[in-house]
Amino acid sequence: MDVRGLMRQAAELNANRLAIVHGERRLTFAEAWGRGLRMANALRSLGLEPGDRVGVLEDNSIGAQDFFSGAAAAGVVRVPLYARNAVESHHHMLDHTGCRAVVVAEHYRGDIDAIRDRLPGLEHVVVRGDDYEDWLAGFDDTDPDVPIDPDDWYVIRHTGGTTGRAKGVAYSHRSWIAAGRDWFYNFPPVQAGDRCLHVGPISHGSGYLYTPTWLSGGTNVLLDHFDPAGTIEVMERERIGYMFAVPAMLNALARQPGARDRDWSALKVIQVAGAPIADETTLLAREVFGDVLYQGYGQTEALPVCMMGPEEWFAEVEGSQPLRSAGRALPFAYLQIRDPEDPDRRLPLGDEGEIAIRCDGQMLGFWEDPDATAERMTTDGFVLTGDIGRLDHNGYLYVLDRKDDMIISGGYNIWPAELENVISDHPRVIEVAVFAVPHDRWGETPMAVCVIAPDPDTGEIDDDTTAIVDEITTMCTERLGSYKKPGHVEIRTDPLPKSPVGKIQRKSLREPHWAHSDRRVGGT
Repeated sequence: MDVRGLMRQAAELNANRLAIVHGERRLTFAEAWGRGLRMANALRSLGLEPGDRVGVLEDNSIGAQDFFSGAAAAGVVRVPLYARNAVESHHHMLDHTGCRAVVVAEHYRGDIDAIRDRLPGLEHVVVRGDDYEDWLAGFDDTDPDVPIDPDDWYVIRHTGGTTGRAKGVAYSHRSWIAAGRDWFYNFPPVQAGDRCLHVGPISHGSGYLYTPTWLSGGTNVLLDHFDPAGTIEVMERERIGYMFAVPAMLNALARQPGARDRDWSALKVIQVAGAPIADETTLLAREVFGDVLYQGYGQTEALPVCMMGPEEWFAEVEGSQPLRSAGRALPFAYLQIRDPEDPDRRLPLGDEGEIAIRCDGQMLGFWEDPDATAERMTTDGFVLTGDIGRLDHNGYLYVLDRKDDMIISGGYNIWPAELENVISDHPRVIEVAVFAVPHDRWGETPMAVCVIAPDPDTGEIDDDTTAIVDEITTMCTERLGSYKKPGHVEIRTDPLPKSPVGKIQRKSLREPHWAHSDRRVGGT
């Protein structure tokens, strides 16, 4: 089976049902698939062949659906770029995946224009501007019916890199279908016409719910930005049944005035994932929306592995704390705790170690990066998550810490090294350490501790370091994107603590900020 074939079949069997909603626009399956075929033929008119990589920079929109289905119909490999990233991240993602073309929404055109001259392999830039509808209508809606094998590449998503370089995680058609199937395994069945809301971009976590909804004859409802008041309105008006939300989104929705007084009778599932969630948010959301909360655990490299619905999440289980857990292993996934010093050695239940996972929806390796692949995969095919956790005797997984210092802020992964690389370029910074500290809204936020040199003009240390802090924050925003800038910057003159071999000890700097927490990951 391949994604194209299953999407085509669903379009044929649900031709007159509603497939897509974006604002006032509504498309039936026949209309949506027809537009996708026009996009497929547009891509092929550029000389693109099955297996070629095509980047896309956009928000949720009708055009995003056109490309989602069109790329599948053409057999090209989607490479989603993330709108909140800086242009240098776009450059890296397009360059190392060898994209021959990129599709970009008009309002992001400047990002691509800024880097196009440095991408000799990028042959085509398709701008989705005011003439987009006329342009699309100019192509035939005949199915190109290109040959596709289930093990052909389907999409390359990117995850943060420990050295600041994002790594590509490629899904085949087979693994993408498996990931979507397993996401929905514990959910109430999707009925034809059920509606799934996409608040986050379908290039991100919400995209895992997009394909299963289409294949089930459901309706994908697209929002192009997150506004709590507007989202609550759409959830009720469109009779949303399913949706994905990172904890920060769920927290904002549950606290929206009047949310508990609305009609949530159509709501079946709010899938919560992407970051740890605080007990307070979980319990409040249950009060507001009812018993519709499902928690999942996994990562871009392998997912999903754990899942639990409201009956388990809020149950009292002797010897366990489901409320504090990330759920139990799905029936078709392996979940183990491995020795951090010897990843091929499995630890017994109850011991703390590195969480290792294996499932049908996992990567085979990082895109053209064998060294990084070797670091993250065991000899028996498990993916090492970088999370420290334990499994109790009832099978519940508890995420306790992170092995590699990764920060998850509002559902986005941030590696300390990528911030440290930028901050080190400031002329006054001698050394820097970045680590996670708790944040009420985002769960965690980066904190940078910087050792600075005296002012070169005066030879003195500044009494007021506000300007330096502002400069550091601006540098990070411009080069990495606003969501990766440090939430706190501390300036000091004493050297940072180091190990006997001279390595900066981030954990000793981080520890005081987590002194009153029983785990070293922040929940929103």
